[in-house]
Amino acid sequence: MRPKKTRWVKCLPVERCFRPKGLYSKKMDGVELTIDEFEAIRLACLEEMKQESAAKLMKVSRPTFSRIIRAAYKKIADALVNIKAIKIEGGCCKIRRQ
Repeated sequence: MRPKKTRWVKCLPVERCFRPKGLYSKKMDGVELTIDEFEAIRLACLEEMKQESAAKLMKVSRPTFSRIIRAAYKKIADALVNIKAIKIEGGCCKIRRQ
């Protein structure tokens, strides 16, 4: 398998873990959202960018951006439906200069 190309992000998230209210068990199930998946969600949903533009900012191809966002949506849906924590960590990312 080829190594992943570096993905560029605006900044690292301040909070790295989100848990359902009232559930504080350390053994709680969780999903791991990578930093590039977090950035893809930010660009596509919050900034309402088209995939082509968002992919250029992250310096990946449009199909790669599509795969990243699809994986992020699946993980977030799993966490919401199955009451899991969301941990944001990992991925091959660098901070881009504005």
